[in-house]
Amino acid sequence: MAPQLNPRQLTGREESHLVELPCGHRLQAAAAAAFAQLQQDARSAGFDLAIASSFRSYSRQLLIWNGKASGLRKVHDDAGRDVDIRALAGPEKVRAILRYSAIPGTSRHHWGTDLDVYDLAAMPPGYQLELSPAEVAAGGLFDPLHRWLDERMAAGESWGFYRPYTADRGGVAPERWHLSYAPLAIGCEPQLSETLLLACWEDCPAGEEALLLAEEIRAQLPLIMGTYVSVAAGWCPAQYPA
Repeated sequence: MAPQLNPRQLTGREESHLVELPCGHRLQAAAAAAFAQLQQDARSAGFDLAIASSFRSYSRQLLIWNGKASGLRKVHDDAGRDVDIRALAGPEKVRAILRYSAIPGTSRHHWGTDLDVYDLAAMPPGYQLELSPAEVAAGGLFDPLHRWLDERMAAGESWGFYRPYTADRGGVAPERWHLSYAPLAIGCEPQLSETLLLACWEDCPAGEEALLLAEEIRAQLPLIMGTYVSVAAGWCPAQYPA
């Protein structure tokens, strides 16, 4: 049975469930220890498995979300083209942003179980990491790393890390770079209820910017939970019970 997080930990408003890795990123302790083992295996295979993003707080996710909702940050479609967010109606704005960015409180990065990875050894001097589909596609810069990870996962030798976003279900776009530590993450998603999220969004400390598109989010919340928050059944082996 995976340990439960309290509501504030689950939604990124509290960080007491985390430890710091040597690289400065933060995860839950068990996920950090497992990732160190995976890094060691990767190093033996000729890869420098590095973290681009691990724990992300509610406030950090709010900055990303509101930046996109206001048009100050770019929103792009599946082909990498810029989306004019100001030209969309409210519900369409929400869905366009959700394709690549989670609503604050719903991100798996809040849990200390999920991280985005790349192969530092594969990057040419001066290269700017993008975490784009092209980088991880067949023949892409990080494709060799991810083919190796695929083999480890298939063999049950990935130290508990699997991919929650592999298939396109019409919600979150596939993210080959996104790994999740199944022994802990499998127990987090069922805890993330509509009631908990509504309470999280109402818990707005003094000075915190309001969540943009909140009315549109609330109106679509059941759809959002089923399409963008829940991940496909079978994303990890059945030996990890919720």
